[in-house]
Amino acid sequence: MNREKWYELNDPDEIDSPALLIYKDRVASNIKTMINIAGDAKRLVPHVKTHKMAEIAKMQIAAGISQFKCATIAEAEMLAEAGAKNILLAYQLNLSKAKRFISLIKKYRDIQFASLIDNFDSANMLNDLFGKENLKATVFIDVDAGMHRTGIEAGEKLFDLFLELQKLSHINFRGLHIYDGHIRDEDFEVRKHKVKEAFEKINAVKQQIINNSDLQDVKIIAGGTPTFTAHALHKEEFCSPGTCLLWDYGYDTLLQEQPFEFAAVLLTRVISKPAPGLITTDLGHKSVAAENPISKRIFFLNLENYEVKSQSEEHLVVIVKDWENIHVGDVLYGIPYHICPTVALYDEAVIVENGNVVDKWNVVARKKMITI
Repeated sequence: MNREKWYELNDPDEIDSPALLIYKDRVASNIKTMINIAGDAKRLVPHVKTHKMAEIAKMQIAAGISQFKCATIAEAEMLAEAGAKNILLAYQLNLSKAKRFISLIKKYRDIQFASLIDNFDSANMLNDLFGKENLKATVFIDVDAGMHRTGIEAGEKLFDLFLELQKLSHINFRGLHIYDGHIRDEDFEVRKHKVKEAFEKINAVKQQIINNSDLQDVKIIAGGTPTFTAHALHKEEFCSPGTCLLWDYGYDTLLQEQPFEFAAVLLTRVISKPAPGLITTDLGHKSVAAENPISKRIFFLNLENYEVKSQSEEHLVVIVKDWENIHVGDVLYGIPYHICPTVALYDEAVIVENGNVVDKWNVVARKKMITI
């Protein structure tokens, strides 16, 4: 791993800890890499759940990306405010969310919004609600490609759902959505094979829809970060990576073919040396994603020969070899193993350029609600 100290602040004392640092030049580099892998910015429908920041969305828009994917109403509103033209809320709506979604659509009438459907009851609910507002709900059928979390398996049941959607006057079928988050093999060739295998059924039902309707094409939005490089090989698909924008240590060790840079770092400080060989930092559960085993929460960039021992709400205890040379107040920089839920723990990010703090950006869409 490259140990060049690109991450160090020139004056870390001006920042309290723990803090989420975002390196703007590296975000820009990752956006460029995303576009290069896809071959065209128009093929990208990146997910914003990783960063949740309007400023980063604006950087993507400035690079030519106009379509986005999100998981919450707040994220959709953030994207609308940032200037996105096409927003897929990649979630099936219940009644309360559908009402909020309609309010969002009415507020931003120049933006194309869509959501997901995997059953007729939900579609019928949308049809009734949108009909009362004299609107049409644009939907993608959510396809279960093997993850078994949401969606409907590609085949006759999916085609039957499509036929039922065609009967609803306030539903506009736009295409198929596939998230294959279960495909995360370290071997890229294995990942490619599994993606290709799953898409044989998906392409078959896509053709069945085209053959039995007036549609000239069925838009397919597929994948996340692990399968991004596999889906990018199929030019007829739209790709929706997300984590690669900021990158994290989990994917860096797993996805060897993906050349993204760490663009988010956690700054933490040593707050105690409770016993020989032990140091405690202020990086608790509330400051870094804690769903992984204790050994896979944070990777320190400027600490050698250590082992994370335990963690509580406000503390992270680390076993170290060089205990005598570590002092209370020392700054440590670390890469989260999982960046997406980590970002959601912070109200704001500290923006860094050339080692200097240049701005602070609100993680506005970590909220459940912004205004709608």
